[in-house]
Amino acid sequence: MSAQRLDFTGVADNDVTWTLLGTLYLRAWESGSRHPILGDHHAAEAIRRIDYDFPKLHRRVRPESNQYLVALRATQLDEWAADFLRRHPDAVVLHLGCGLDSRMLRLDPPSTVDWYDLDKPEVVELRRRLYPEREHYHLIGASVTDPAWLAGIPADRPALIIAEGLLPYLDGAEVRGLVQRLVEHFGTGELQFDGGAPWLARLSPLGRWGIRDGREVEAWHPRLRCVAQPPFTTHWARIPARGYRLLYRLGHAIPGWRTMFREFRFTF
Repeated sequence: MSAQRLDFTGVADNDVTWTLLGTLYLRAWESGSRHPILGDHHAAEAIRRIDYDFPKLHRRVRPESNQYLVALRATQLDEWAADFLRRHPDAVVLHLGCGLDSRMLRLDPPSTVDWYDLDKPEVVELRRRLYPEREHYHLIGASVTDPAWLAGIPADRPALIIAEGLLPYLDGAEVRGLVQRLVEHFGTGELQFDGGAPWLARLSPLGRWGIRDGREVEAWHPRLRCVAQPPFTTHWARIPARGYRLLYRLGHAIPGWRTMFREFRFTF
């Protein structure tokens, strides 16, 4: 990885694009904890190499509290993904809306895995500057809602599809169409994503899609089965800061808060 400083000051901060730096910053911040949950040192190294107005971003994303939401969410998806790759070392991984996430580096899959990171072309160009290329790693610059890119993904191996922090920004018809195309393209695999309650999507200026229960998605295709849908508060005991640990524990006991954010794991 080059030590050259990277100028990211041109990244817009008035739409969903800025969140890719926001989540990277939160993961980097959390990695500096004495007892990190995710411990994403790749994110910390990336932040050290980027020129950006990080004091402004710090005030906006409030890492002291929001680091735990991001760390718990990413850790759960990483654990599910690692489990899938242990069982399917010849898998195809499709990471949708990858942003600047270092998941491929964190999981470090064997060379028998083909990993595809997909995001908008301008995001892919940022990734090319930030992270090293490696064998069996592929970048796709395209809209996730464009059906054309899927034709280039191998369909004859077990597939792991991950969509973290993506689907809530699509509308319901786009999410349903995407899920149906993915299941039809691959013979077998898993779909893993996070989602918020519909009422939360209505409150967010950027949110467009919400989910109450995994059975809603099961109805979109007969091969889909929801095998897990834990609340993001499930692993509250992992939080090292006592005050926030108690807050998340309390939230886990309140039904409305417990189902506000969840992670979903589907097999097909």
